[in-house]
Amino acid sequence: MKNLLPILVCLFMFACKEQKEAKSSEAVSVEATDTPQQWLTFEGSDKNAKHIVLISGDEEYRSEESMPQLAKILSKHHGFNCTVLFAQDPAHPGVIDANYVKNIPGLEALDSADLMIIATRFRALPDDQMKHIDDYLMAGKPVIGLRTATHAFNFKEEDVSSYKHYGNGYKGDKEDWNGGFGRLVLGENWVSHHGHHKHQSTKGFVAEAGKASGITNSIADGDVWASADVYEVRLPMVEDAQPIIYGKVMNRKGEYDENDMFYGMRPTDDEAAKTNNSGKDVSAPLMPVAWTKTYQIPGGKKGKAFTSTAFSAVDFTIEGTRRLVVNAVYWTLDLPVPPKTNVELVGAYNPTTYEFRKDEYWDQKQLKVSDFK
Repeated sequence: MKNLLPILVCLFMFACKEQKEAKSSEAVSVEATDTPQQWLTFEGSDKNAKHIVLISGDEEYRSEESMPQLAKILSKHHGFNCTVLFAQDPAHPGVIDANYVKNIPGLEALDSADLMIIATRFRALPDDQMKHIDDYLMAGKPVIGLRTATHAFNFKEEDVSSYKHYGNGYKGDKEDWNGGFGRLVLGENWVSHHGHHKHQSTKGFVAEAGKASGITNSIADGDVWASADVYEVRLPMVEDAQPIIYGKVMNRKGEYDENDMFYGMRPTDDEAAKTNNSGKDVSAPLMPVAWTKTYQIPGGKKGKAFTSTAFSAVDFTIEGTRRLVVNAVYWTLDLPVPPKTNVELVGAYNPTTYEFRKDEYWDQKQLKVSDFK
């Protein structure tokens, strides 16, 4: 019996240790499960594939819906590694709130990015987040700006920020930054709606520069269409900006329908508008709705930029509009643009209408980042 006692003690201690380790492992597992997912990653063909960071965060055109779908297309069909970021209230991490303009977690992903695709609107991000964007641009890495990216940032006078010069329409001591990020990097900031919002659509016509660049490979006149109306840009455009697609303002043939995702407009609408709702002549000259440009922020290296204002989540259901953006990805990355890029939708894609939504909508919706996996 004496000889058995030490053995029994050892067995008891071993059992206690195993139980403790099991509880510890279970706690780690629960903790990992309870950590909300604040961004999405989609793996491409291999770990050495180009890394694309897609930044959503606009109150109107549903980039929180379009950017995950774009990332899935780029990852599954083209082999790119993609990271998708979303606007969120820090008090509710992992829950998308497009109206919250002061936080987009995960921007450190730009430190290893080969391409930034941005579709934000009037953001006022904190300095520690803006620094990742600034460092990226300083390095002269490529940029794609979509729709409201022309007015991606906006800082109020009372905001404490080292990056106020990024704000839309900036006019300050840093003269090179007049017009903000949109004007300096993309080639234009917010000017106005050229077409009648929700009543006149955009039909794209290919410019010669588009054919030469390869960005319009397998895109014919009319293939690029957007129910989101034409934005105005100032002509002639800045510096070396080259129009790729011109946008003709088209009248809606059918009845206005607020429950329809295109508000009653259709790609088949064939009547070119002469004026918008303010009586302004929109027939000529046609506004560029997609263009390329070289950018260089003060102290930084030169980089390539592509911008398309013909874009919203519902417009991304149009094959030609998708192809324009995917082709631009190849162009900005200095890769040969395929003769016909695969832009087939991946999984379910059910975008909702572009519109402003009240804060209460986002509080009640509780739309999670993980919902877009």
